[in-house]
Amino acid sequence: MNVSPSSAAQAAREAVAARLTDLRKTAGLKAYEVAALCGWHKSKVSRLENAVTLPEDADIRAYLKACGAQEHVAGLIAQTRNADQLYVDWKRLHGTGIRRIHESTVPLYQRTRLFRVYCSNVVPGLLQTHGYAQALLSTISDFQGTPNDASEAAAARLDRSRVIYEGDHRFVLLVEETVLRYRFGDAAVMAGQLGSLLEVMSLPSVAFGVIPSTVARSMWPLETFMIFDDDRVQVETLSAEISITSEAEIAVYAKAFAALQRLAVFGHDARTLITDAINALG
Repeated sequence: MNVSPSSAAQAAREAVAARLTDLRKTAGLKAYEVAALCGWHKSKVSRLENAVTLPEDADIRAYLKACGAQEHVAGLIAQTRNADQLYVDWKRLHGTGIRRIHESTVPLYQRTRLFRVYCSNVVPGLLQTHGYAQALLSTISDFQGTPNDASEAAAARLDRSRVIYEGDHRFVLLVEETVLRYRFGDAAVMAGQLGSLLEVMSLPSVAFGVIPSTVARSMWPLETFMIFDDDRVQVETLSAEISITSEAEIAVYAKAFAALQRLAVFGHDARTLITDAINALG
């Protein structure tokens, strides 16, 4: 299972580049001729056709005008915007703060019936308390150098998470045991967060599993990811959020999730691990 989470994003960018190249060749033009007609340096066409950079809307219009293929402008712009959305760095997403991003994803959460979530580093956002979320989001904003709206963003995160209590949704959430020990906020904040996990576990729509640190691994720890039904996977890396919509790649993450789920303990055993983590707070 040696797959890069950014491969779908790169494939989408390469598809845009291939489409540009195909339209140029259909027009019988050389790359330098398109550059001249657009008033660009010839290296710009090379960067676009080799997927080094994605074209702006104005680039597409100029390029296709040079190729006499203006009828393809709308479709290629839409294709490019989709490719651009598959891989978005956090600084761009959080450029005006984190609250807005949480609010914009509410429709996705509301229409999703089955959430499969794996977190190797923090408590899943769907289960975070305000205090924990505020401490975590403040840390993220400070690291990224983006506007720190942690309190408002935490409130928006909790508002988005109401899907756990409303509507027809099911949740399977997995964490590594170390997540229960990583401290965000003071001991009181952590105790509140861990206590909240014990409460949420009792909901009939929620299956919360903990992968013990002592388990014999048949699947290695991965980056945090969420599977929304069978339609989309969101992967969180240090630098970016990657959205995967390819059926083949979604299947890879579903396979990995199933393997991780088999390692996890649920019910009484999971509660014991959470209680141990609470007791360790002192």
